[in-house]
Amino acid sequence: MRIPRPVLAGFVLLAVTSCAAPAAGHSETTVTSEAVTAERRATTADRDAVLVFGADHRFESGLVVTVTGPKIFRPSDSAYPRAGRAAAFGVVVYNETEQPYRLSSLSVSATTADQQAKQVVDPTQGYNGIVDADRDIPPGEIVRLQLAFVVPDRSTLVRLVVRPDVSTPATAVYGGSV
Repeated sequence: MRIPRPVLAGFVLLAVTSCAAPAAGHSETTVTSEAVTAERRATTADRDAVLVFGADHRFESGLVVTVTGPKIFRPSDSAYPRAGRAAAFGVVVYNETEQPYRLSSLSVSATTADQQAKQVVDPTQGYNGIVDADRDIPPGEIVRLQLAFVVPDRSTLVRLVVRPDVSTPATAVYGGSV
C-alpha cells in the first residue's frame, strides 16, 4: 500500500514536531497545531499561484507533477525550430491515481514575455518532446520527460503551464527567470 505524499509529509512533520522540545513560551500542543496548520496551508495553496521550479503539484485526480529547470542551452543545427537560445525543463509525472494515466493527455506549454514559446525538438541534445505519448503510466509509476522551449537572448521570465488533461481546466503553473 502506498501512502500519498502529503499524508506521509504530515506524519513526518508531526513526528518531528512531537519529538522536538517546545520553543520558549510555546506548549507542545501549540507547536503541533502550528505545524498542522502550515501543512494544511501548503496543501490548499491558491490554485492560481505560480510554483517555483522543483516543487511538486498534486492534481485532484492524484496525478503529481514536478518541473525542474531551467537549463539554458544553444540548440544544435539540427534543432527545430532554429533558435539562438532555448531553455530545457525536466517534467516528472507521478501517477498516484488508481487508474493508468495516458501520457498523450499531458499538455505542457511555455510563455515568455506573455508570448507563446515554441517547443524545441533537438534530438542531437536529447530534446525529443513527449516520446511514447500513446503509453499508459500504471498506478505508482513515474515518467521523466525533457522538454525545451525557445527563449529570448536576454534574461526574461518564463512560465510553464502543465495540464494533465486538455479537457479540464486544471493546471499547474511554474515560473522563474531564464
